Amino acid sequence: MILDYDQEAAVYDATRGGLPRAEAAAAAVLTLVPDTARTLLDIGCGTGLVTGRIAAGRPGLRVTGVDASHGMARVARHRVGAVVLADARRLPLPGARVDAVCAVWLLHLLRDEGAVRAVVAEVARVLRPGGVFVTTVDKDACHDVGSDIDEAFTPYLVPAPSDGTDLVVAYAAEAGLEVTGDAFFPGHGQGRTPRSAARAVRRGYYASRLALPGEAAEDLARTLETLPDQERRRADPEYRLLALRRVAAG
Repeated sequence: MILDYDQEAAVYDATRGGLPRAEAAAAAVLTLVPDTARTLLDIGCGTGLVTGRIAAGRPGLRVTGVDASHGMARVARHRVGAVVLADARRLPLPGARVDAVCAVWLLHLLRDEGAVRAVVAEVARVLRPGGVFVTTVDKDACHDVGSDIDEAFTPYLVPAPSDGTDLVVAYAAEAGLEVTGDAFFPGHGQGRTPRSAARAVRRGYYASRLALPGEAAEDLARTLETLPDQERRRADPEYRLLALRRVAAG
């Protein structure tokens, strides 16, 4: 089952760590965006919670959100003045137009063949020479590290996450982007309990991380419900951001 992000928009923030997680993400993004940047495009902006905190954290930066979900874009418009409804693979911008692009918790969701490569190439197209692309990598691998939930998930993990660092770096090199740095931030409120993980499995929240054909989702949910300390949160994840700079021509 794949999440319907139009429907998820109303509850997304409350179920994903809310403002504390968004503030941590925005602060980390801004450490990788040069002070000289004047324009930033936040692709896959969702409800605009992170987008709005980026804009608030650097008043001189003109920030625009982009999302393919009508429901998400509708919520984001209440937080960010400029929000565009568009597919990140086909941005409605001329080439070399923006100083920075960020994608927080987007690439791991793009499971279609060639989707991540297409997004990275499109980002490179709209970046000015010297512009920076800041994106989360290895998102799903940051969750439940070393926990009993992680152990329960292991037999069901997808073999090749679409946002693996090596993969993203390779696509970036093809598009003329080079790695310039990274940053980490905590996923406040994202430490899961076995009970909440079981509910999430049944709702399809782990489509990017787990392969659950047939009755596998129900089997995994039942396994999670046998773990001890059903209401105890495991450790919060620590997410990684990668900064990739568009190499100047010549």
